[in-house]
Amino acid sequence: MAVVSVAVAVIVDRRLKTALLRKPLFYLFLAVIAGFKLLVNGFLTSKMIVQYNPAHYMGVRIGSIPVEDFLFGFSMVTIAVSVWEYYRKRG
Repeated sequence: MAVVSVAVAVIVDRRLKTALLRKPLFYLFLAVIAGFKLLVNGFLTSKMIVQYNPAHYMGVRIGSIPVEDFLFGFSMVTIAVSVWEYYRKRG
């Protein structure tokens, strides 16, 4: 599902013609978000406040965070900003 969500985000960016994925500033924006995700989600998962059922993720983690969280986060941000930019340009 995480990989499908990334594909959907790429399709939304292309269909709305926002070209976010070609803008270096967007990747800086994603890096800032990923940094905060590492801090907050890393704290929550390392302290066992948030636990993931191993049957529901691939088992690959970045620190204590399942890689799917990063993929879903990328998708959520990309789709939200694509829609925002699309309507902003339309006026």
